[in-house]
Amino acid sequence: MSVVQPAAIKVHKTSGNTMEIAWKDGHQSTYTFNYLRDACPCAMCEDERGKAGRRPGEPAATPSGQLVIFKPAAKPVSAEGVGKYAIKFSWNDGHNLGIYSWKFLREVCPCEECKKSRAAQ
Repeated sequence: MSVVQPAAIKVHKTSGNTMEIAWKDGHQSTYTFNYLRDACPCAMCEDERGKAGRRPGEPAATPSGQLVIFKPAAKPVSAEGVGKYAIKFSWNDGHNLGIYSWKFLREVCPCEECKKSRAAQ
């Protein structure tokens, strides 16, 4: 897949819980902040997901028999562009290592069309 650049990006940091990308090829992607945090592409998060057998965006499972401890919803404290190829978030849990490239974001787009396309591969 060639890298498709975004035409517009909206990070609803104070008024909601999503980031929307309108891609130059006409595709629309909406990512919840929880999905983005669970998809963090940094080496530490990739390693943890790989060991657990999770795909980017899948939340960690609570081990059976353990009580679910309250965890605040993921919210970016800040969002900034990285060159012309990515966006970086600082999260309310203190994590700030992931650089979300446009290529990565398009590959993990959570829309039904993209999910079906990935499942067919």
